[in-house]
Amino acid sequence: MKILIVLTSHDELGTTGRKTGFWLEELAAPYYRFKEAGAEVVLASPQGGRPPLDPKSNEPAFQTDETRRFEADPAAMADLAHTVRLDTVSADDFDTVFYPGGHGPLWDLAEDPTSVQLIETVLRAGKPLALVCHAPGTLRHVTNPDGTPLVRGRKVTGFTNGEEADAGLTDIVPFLVEDELNKLGADYSKTDNWQPYVVIDGLLITGQSPASSGPAADALLTLLTLVNQVDEARV
Repeated sequence: MKILIVLTSHDELGTTGRKTGFWLEELAAPYYRFKEAGAEVVLASPQGGRPPLDPKSNEPAFQTDETRRFEADPAAMADLAHTVRLDTVSADDFDTVFYPGGHGPLWDLAEDPTSVQLIETVLRAGKPLALVCHAPGTLRHVTNPDGTPLVRGRKVTGFTNGEEADAGLTDIVPFLVEDELNKLGADYSKTDNWQPYVVIDGLLITGQSPASSGPAADALLTLLTLVNQVDEARV
């Protein structure tokens, strides 16, 4: 089992002069679930190399046992320091793909044709895919084979308008994930702010908040097992 995790390369929080990037919990929690399931995990980002960490995600209030474990893990930190360039990745080489959030993806991955193509290729190949928190915003330009928005009529979740307001970034981000998914015709749902919430629609898994990253990874592993069982039964 080989799993690709796609991280942002964007580090500027709009015009605020503050830094952003990926959210550490949303990488660390899935990373260890995948590793403990025996998966080979590959990290990628648009620019390759070390992706930017949202400094806020490493503040004491947002640290978890898994984030502390990740930062104390030489192998994990080496993986993070040497992400592969996203445009060198082939979807054929992976069983599934996971997108952590953080605000960074709203600027780069949401507009990246390589990322769009990867998501379309993975799903059209009958492979599951999961996106958490802000990462469902990267679906904004992803389409079905007939050109309609991928999320139209599909059950999804993602970072809520209320959570963005709590973060004080409603007027800073290029778009609001909740509004964008609704505008595209998705069947968007949510729970209370900052609580874990995962939605599964066919091969597509989305999680609402950082606390959803571990549960979304668990759901992805379960779905991957089911997909593999179906494939084996066909053989």
